[in-house]
Order: sequence, then C-alpha cells, then structure tokens
Amino acid sequence: MATHFFTASSLDGFIATADHSLDWLLKQDFDAEGPMAYPAFEKTIGALAMGASTYEWVMRHEEGRWGYTQPTWVFTHRALEAPEGADIRFTREDIATVHAEMTEAAQGRDLWVVGGGDLAGQFADAGLLDEVWVQYAPVTLGAGAPLLPRALDLELLDVARNRNFLCGRYRVVGRL
Repeated sequence: MATHFFTASSLDGFIATADHSLDWLLKQDFDAEGPMAYPAFEKTIGALAMGASTYEWVMRHEEGRWGYTQPTWVFTHRALEAPEGADIRFTREDIATVHAEMTEAAQGRDLWVVGGGDLAGQFADAGLLDEVWVQYAPVTLGAGAPLLPRALDLELLDVARNRNFLCGRYRVVGRL
C-alpha cells in the first residue's frame, strides 16, 4: 500500500490559476485509457484526502454530485456539507492521525491525496507521501497554485506520453 499525490500541472509548475481555474487543463487532449491516465489509477485507490478548496471545486464542477465511492477525508476549518450517501469525513485532525484512519478504511488499497499541493506537502512533511504522479500539460500559467510547495528529493520511476501530456511517476526519497 502506498500514498500517492496524483495531479496535473502546467509546465511551469502550477496546478491551478491564481483564481483556482482549471479551464486550461480541461481543454487539453488526453486519452483517459492511455498511459498513466486517471481511470486505471483510481481503481487502485481505497481512500482519498483533499483540502476544502479542492472539495468545493469538485462540488461546483460536478454540480453537487459526488463521483467517488471511496471514503474521503476533507481537511477543513470551514463548515461544509456532504451530499447524501457520500462517505465524506470533514476533519481538522493532524495528517498522521488521518493517514492511519485512511489506511484502515482503504483495506489494503492505496491512498490518494487529491489536488492541493500544500496538502500533499503536509503528507510529505509527516513522511507519509510515497509517490508523486504528474501529468504535465503543454501550457504555462505564469502564476497560480504551485504543484508541490516543498523541497523534496524524488526518484523518477516511470515516464510516458499521453497525447499532449508528459507523464511522470516519482518516488519520494525524502526532504532536501
């Protein structure tokens, strides 16, 4: 079992624009059945973690529908509501406590830190982030939410091309 940060990034290292838009990403040419694509990755996941901003973006983008079947922990200090029937746990607990809860709930499957480079960085700070998967889109944004605002040493495990995307999978070696 491993904890992954699976995301897309602009070539200059941003996962969203300064105003939290992903329009630049959603219009890109990507094969959902191609190498390192989301559908195959998602099948290996037993539990998810995300921050409040990612959760709110998902709820807006999906018009209030929840598309995940896995238990999900949302790190937040805000009062948020979950759609009926969704296994969502809003938390203010520390990363290590939540990681242990996620590990138990995942029943041997992997964990996914969804969106939010800072949240992935907090998992890395706690020594609980094993891999970083990045699909690099052929755009530059100039500014925005950084991919992973931490100084980490990574080892390249795999690389692929998926249409216009350069995809890389890295093992987290440690902090720099």
